[in-house]
Amino acid sequence: MLETRLAHLAAMVDENTRLADIGTDHAYLPIDLVKSGKIQFAIASDVAKGPLDNAKTDILEAGLSNQIQTRLGSGLETIKPEDKIETVVIAGMGGKLMTDLLEAAKEKDELYPTLILEPNIGEPGVRKWLMEHNYQIIQEEIIDTAGHIYELIKAILTDKMHQLSDKEILFGPFLLKEKNSVFIKKWTNQLAYQKQLLVNLNKAKNKDMTRISEVEQRIKFIEGELTND
Repeated sequence: MLETRLAHLAAMVDENTRLADIGTDHAYLPIDLVKSGKIQFAIASDVAKGPLDNAKTDILEAGLSNQIQTRLGSGLETIKPEDKIETVVIAGMGGKLMTDLLEAAKEKDELYPTLILEPNIGEPGVRKWLMEHNYQIIQEEIIDTAGHIYELIKAILTDKMHQLSDKEILFGPFLLKEKNSVFIKKWTNQLAYQKQLLVNLNKAKNKDMTRISEVEQRIKFIEGELTND
């Protein structure tokens, strides 16, 4: 039984896609997807040897060594053209690192048809990167589990840019429309945080007016969405 966050990621995966799970840790996600018959082939990739050894053990115990290959290496560098990967899952790292890994692959002309991403922080930067590289966000979820709020983003590669407004980049186009209770919880907390941040920025001897202006704009956006509920 997958934990909640991974179960939601698994639900986003298309049937019979060839998948690479980057930063796989124990390979719980690919194991579950192959075991359930949703997919037939996966790569479980991690930059650290320890987690990858865990993954190898778990894959072996599940009897899935023929369908799930483990790869040691950084980011998407472990994927080879002959793998014919269609879906890349990157979950559980900061948005900046995530986009750095995607950018490194893109510089080698490696863009994958479907991306399923769960950044721990920096979600707006991830949406901005997707928009700038002709990815269209087709599904989003926001979940509250084990004391953490996670945003999950699924995007597909297209041949044109799908413009997002500043608000959609910040909040997520689908999450903004749905505005569920987790969304309200996250942004109520964020509003308090941003207001305190503004107080601190205004107290500074050398005021960073650009940063102050950014925070003021963000507060205005958040207040606007919470009162429009």
